[in-house]
Amino acid sequence: MTLMNAITIREPGGPDVLEPARRPVPDPGPGEVLVEVRAAGVNRPDVLQRQGAYPPPEGASDLPGLEIAGTVAALGEGATRWAVGDRVCALVPGGGYAGFCTAHEDNCLPVPEGYSFIEAAAIPETFFTVWHNVFQRGGLEASQTLLVHGGASGIGTTAIQLARAFGARVIVTAGTDDKCQACLDLGAAPAINYRTDDFVAIVKQTTGGHGVDVILDMVGGDYVDRNYDAAATDGRIVQIAFLHGRKAEVDFSKLMLKRLTHTGSTLRARPVSFKAQLAAELHEKVWPLLTARTVAPVIDRVFPLAQASAAHARMEDGAHIGKIVLEVG
Repeated sequence: MTLMNAITIREPGGPDVLEPARRPVPDPGPGEVLVEVRAAGVNRPDVLQRQGAYPPPEGASDLPGLEIAGTVAALGEGATRWAVGDRVCALVPGGGYAGFCTAHEDNCLPVPEGYSFIEAAAIPETFFTVWHNVFQRGGLEASQTLLVHGGASGIGTTAIQLARAFGARVIVTAGTDDKCQACLDLGAAPAINYRTDDFVAIVKQTTGGHGVDVILDMVGGDYVDRNYDAAATDGRIVQIAFLHGRKAEVDFSKLMLKRLTHTGSTLRARPVSFKAQLAAELHEKVWPLLTARTVAPVIDRVFPLAQASAAHARMEDGAHIGKIVLEVG
């Protein structure tokens, strides 16, 4: 039995519970490919899984890691889309923190021309998430305005670039002046330091009282009611996380009077077929932008796989701008 390097979760807890280990190389199932992983993205759901708050879906690997880039090493039964040796990046339900990982062939995309594996590993989770939540669920259109909370995060930096590329205006919130400047550099305006300024007041001032058409929120908690204040009539709020908590006191009359839509989603547990549709749309509409570097992942820091605990500590201290990536091989 061939073994690989991997990162396991010893028990629910802090970053120190991530431990290097040796695991058997997985076998690709029907319609799957085995990818020799060269880099893996680090995401907030990985942190939640490590803490015991976000278990993997049934049948998925217990190893953390939702996005990978590498080369196809083997094909499962019936897999015909890729050939051994192809450079791919993939959205996976788990198992990315390892030397090898299985992925459904329809949830893989080619590494964009000219991209390193590290750059490619920073694409799937954030681009799938932003495409679905901002453009599909949020219905963002050209000339409309998007408000992104956490603008300097991997999700935020991706949302800024994609919204701008498709003709929308972007306003963001972030927690430091350096993060705000990074968002401005990507095309957001204004970038609001939420520690010193009231984002609702600035949104209303900036939009001439109109408000924003779409809000991408990963904060929740006390932001929910304030989002209703910042939203335009017929605005859409899309919830993707709850950094301030899952419960809030909200005045729902605002939702009724403004005809707001408050929706949300998770991606990890969605079926392969749903993710395949997202992959196809991304390949058609976004991959040309990536190849031209009209949009590109923002890389904060790269850690060796064995230092996954340090990567998680970096994410949790909140200082990162863009994506944190593990270099695997």
